[in-house]
Formats: sequence, structure tokens, C-alpha cells
Amino acid sequence: MGKISGKWRIAGATVLSAAFVVGAYVFAQSVGAPPVAQASTETALLQALATKDSNGDGLPDWEKALYGIPVNATTTDYFHLGMTDGEAVARGLIVPIAIANIPVATSSPSASGGSLPPPPAAGSITAAFTKNFLMLYLSAKQANGGAPLSQADTMTIAQEALDQLAQVVTAAPDFKSAQDLTVSGSGPDALKAFAAAAGAIFLKNTSNATTSEINYLKYAVEGNDATAFTHIASISKAYRDIAVGLAVLPVPGELATTDLMLINALARLSQITSDFTRADTDPLAAILALKQYPQAALALNTAFTYIGTTYKDARITLSAGTPGASFVNLITGVAVSRGATSQP
Repeated sequence: MGKISGKWRIAGATVLSAAFVVGAYVFAQSVGAPPVAQASTETALLQALATKDSNGDGLPDWEKALYGIPVNATTTDYFHLGMTDGEAVARGLIVPIAIANIPVATSSPSASGGSLPPPPAAGSITAAFTKNFLMLYLSAKQANGGAPLSQADTMTIAQEALDQLAQVVTAAPDFKSAQDLTVSGSGPDALKAFAAAAGAIFLKNTSNATTSEINYLKYAVEGNDATAFTHIASISKAYRDIAVGLAVLPVPGELATTDLMLINALARLSQITSDFTRADTDPLAAILALKQYPQAALALNTAFTYIGTTYKDARITLSAGTPGASFVNLITGVAVSRGATSQP
């Protein structure tokens, strides 16, 4: 296998981090997430994830996959070339795995000593993106007569690769449908009974986390907090377990629609936060999850608001310590703070 000459460093992390932030939004759109305002925290985290270089080898974690370097590699000289991987890539000494099988007219030994490096994790979104991105890049460069592509061209290609990925990756369906719920009773007594049962489920599945999943993701990405992913996993499990518990509760007729919204919002947040924990092994999965997070969080807030409005309109109040009080007081407080009065 001959060494492919020329500098194969596709683009700087800054260029592609911008493409990821924009392109991941396009991906989220294509799988059904409506547009949402960009919060500064999420934007900063997106950029941090796109540029994160865990081992300091000069290559962002996602870009390591282009060259067959494990995303979580600890060594900075994976191919033992006497320099960092970033420097080796800049010198054109490492062949991207997606083009490693292209025959070239040279007798020079390959940088990997004649054997191909291991591929990125099978089935990971990062691996799928990097392979598709590189092939699109090579095609565009060939169409450009072999001349280097501009940063704008590279960003366009990255966004196209994400858009193509969106065609084969579909959003998970709702966890439950209306047919899955048991609707039983209505009125104040039924609402109080539901509050008591739902409150017990929330209390039973309380996470041991002390802050939000977004803050823990920030600690993991920016502060290298080894415990952060464990906390995110516990939050994800709590979301899932609460959704499962609520799904089997008989629900009063006036809450059927909004209870379903709550169940599916919790299940979706569980899926999204679970992908947060993959930031060190499948960076692009975490990036795409982060882009969908604001809308999922908004859906949860909306479900709480509508449920709270139902209890408020029914003039149901429960004293502290009464079964269901924590549930009713929480959701009523959300409804009051939002000032919502309309429901679906």
C-alpha cells in the first residue's frame, strides 16, 4: 500500500465546529425537531464538543475517526511516528481510512507500516459521518481540478454530509400512543388519585444528581469530570423509569392528552440524555442530541404547564405532606409561572 502524498488534513477544527453547529441543526430539522432559539449554553457546548481533543494530539475527537484513531485514544502518537497525530496529519503522513484502498503510483511504504488502522466504532454516527464527509470532500476536490477547497466549501460539504446522514437516521417514534393509555374516571377525586400515584412514581425515581444534565455535560466536556457521565446516565434512567411508570397509570379523561405528552417528552429526554454519555466515544451522536435537547425540554415544560392548568382550573390544592401534593404543587407552579391557560 503506497503512501498518499500531499497534506490530507481536511480542515481545521474551527471550520468544522461551525459546520457542526449549523449542520446539526439541519439534521435535527430533518428528523422532526421544530426550530428553537439557540441558548448560549447549548451553542457553547456544541462548539466545545466539535473541537474537543481529549488526548491533546492536535486532532478533535470526531476527526480522529477519519484516520482510524480511536476516539478515546490516550496516546498522542497512535501510529508511532515520533510526532503527535495532529502533526502527522498536517504533514500528510497518515492516510484517511476511507481512501486507504485507493491505489497510488508510488513505492513508498505506508505510514501505518503496511497494515490499515482499525476502523471507527462500528455503527457509530461519528464513523458514518466521517466516512461520508471524506468521500464528498474528495469528490469536490476532484471536481475542483485537485486544487484545495475553501473553508466555505468545506463547511458546505460537512453540512451536506450531515444532511445525507439525516436521510438514513430516523427519529425514534413516540414511546406511547393514545391507545396504550388506560383512561378511567374524571373530576376532582380522579385527579387527586392520579396526583398521588404520579407523585409516588416521581419520588421513587428521583436521581442522585445535584444539577441538570446540561451542566453535567458541560463538566464532562469542558472540565473532564470523570463522574459527570455517571450522573447523566442516572438522570436518563430516571426520565425513562418515570415515563414507564406513568404509562401504566389509569389517567382521568381530562388529563389523557397531556399525560401522553408528558410520557413521550420524558422518554425522548431519556434517549437524548443517554446520547450525551457518548460524547467521549461517539462525539457526533452527542452533538446531534444536544441540538434536539432544547425542543425536548420545551415539550416537557409544556406538558407540565398543561397538566398544571388542569389542576388549577379544577381548584385542586393539596397541603404539604398529603399524597400527591408534591406533584400538584410542582406542576401548578410551572403553570402559574408560564401564565398558560390554553390546552391542546
